[in-house]
Amino acid sequence: MEKASARGALDALGTSSAPDVLPVILGGDIGAYSLARAFHEAYGIVSLVLSASRCHLCGDSSILVNRVVPFLERREVLLSTLADVAECFGHRPLLLLGCGDWYVRAIVESRAALEGAFIIPYIGEDLLNRLTRKDRFYALCAETGVPVPRTVVWNVGDDLADLALPFDFPVVAKPASSADYHYAEFPEKEKVFFLQDRAALEAALAAAGRSGYEGAFLIQETIPGDDTQMRILTTYSDQAGKVRFASFGQTLLEDMRPMGVGNPLAIVSRVDETVVAEAARLLEAVGYTGFANFDIKVDPRDGSHVFFEINTRLGRSNYYVTAAGDNVARILVEDLVEGRPFAEGLRVARSRPSLYTVVPKRTVLGYIQDAALRRELQGLYALGCDTDPIDYDGEQRLRRRLYPLVFAFKQWHTCRAAMAAKRTREKGAEEALGNVPGTFPAQGSSARPADEGAGEGFGASTAVETDTGIAPAAGTPGAALAPTTLLVDDARCAGMAS
Repeated sequence: MEKASARGALDALGTSSAPDVLPVILGGDIGAYSLARAFHEAYGIVSLVLSASRCHLCGDSSILVNRVVPFLERREVLLSTLADVAECFGHRPLLLLGCGDWYVRAIVESRAALEGAFIIPYIGEDLLNRLTRKDRFYALCAETGVPVPRTVVWNVGDDLADLALPFDFPVVAKPASSADYHYAEFPEKEKVFFLQDRAALEAALAAAGRSGYEGAFLIQETIPGDDTQMRILTTYSDQAGKVRFASFGQTLLEDMRPMGVGNPLAIVSRVDETVVAEAARLLEAVGYTGFANFDIKVDPRDGSHVFFEINTRLGRSNYYVTAAGDNVARILVEDLVEGRPFAEGLRVARSRPSLYTVVPKRTVLGYIQDAALRRELQGLYALGCDTDPIDYDGEQRLRRRLYPLVFAFKQWHTCRAAMAAKRTREKGAEEALGNVPGTFPAQGSSARPADEGAGEGFGASTAVETDTGIAPAAGTPGAALAPTTLLVDDARCAGMAS
């Protein structure tokens, strides 16, 4: 098909309400699918999702086109692939979105090569480094009066004997740069280490040092409280650096895998003006633009809160924002594609009550110990206010429509064993801290990994759904190209759909 005829067909098939933009999404997890769903819900747009491996979540979908590109995380492979996308679909505005810190960093560091063909909704490299290096982020928090946990910075290569801590064990240790740590490989690797004593801390830091990771580690005091003490905040700042939107939520349950620590599995919508004001003060102080995502925790001992980190992109659980009534795709398109002005001031989401969840009802309610919170959630379930981002009635293929049922069963089966282990860890931490029952530290008590693109759930049920290089199941075809939305111009471009 010639390019002129492809463009003509596209114009004829489009609708007047749909913007002429193609979202190009990097990743293959729930975060990537959630973004594609948001664009489809808002405009009927079929997104192009590029992933390193095939998964049923995206590969069988009819609302997106999934092109599997082995070794996509390698910079040269990524840039070559994006050059192909630009050549094939360059007659349309291309909105480039990364679901993973390493993808965002690659986009930002390659801006000069990409911005002529793509709309890049991310900050510059200097500010990215300042915010995503957690030690530098904490210094910025101190400058702007944003509360953070007590922290000691240890640089790989320093003598462990010289490491002094002004707080007691147990402690939390995590890499200062999640993007750099993503490439470190060692058997003991965890996204976040929860350490009961000095020997365990030194062993973890020594193993990380031998892995080739050259950055710093943060050692932090443990903030008590289970997963329900975690909070999540998503903001959007306009191109002038003013925060225009904020959506806040209470985490109910987090991922239980060592490599997925802190990923929210269930979130209920909330409002907290104080937290929003603190985040806005920090973002506006540095001239931030675009979406940002914060991890916060409330200390049950006194009700205070601390900020743990910022993700300079939409998080893996971004659909909690859309589910509560504020479609993230509309925010992006209206600002970056259509150039619509925002209403004056900062709008805090106060829409319908909403429960975001990617795990079965019995798993969520089985974890909640607070009776009042459990009753609230039961009410939301009864009213139909719960939303699973992967269960979308816009899907047309029977195989994909059945997928959420199979996924939920596997999640429930896997959760039973994982939950028992989680409770054991939490009980041990409770005893170590000497807290009253119910205020034990959650597994995600001091951080969420920033690289949420590494999976779409937890346990054995997610092996084929990850974007980490796992081979696709034999005999499973790729998603067919949707000609009403993505029109290709030659055989090479047609390969985008396979």
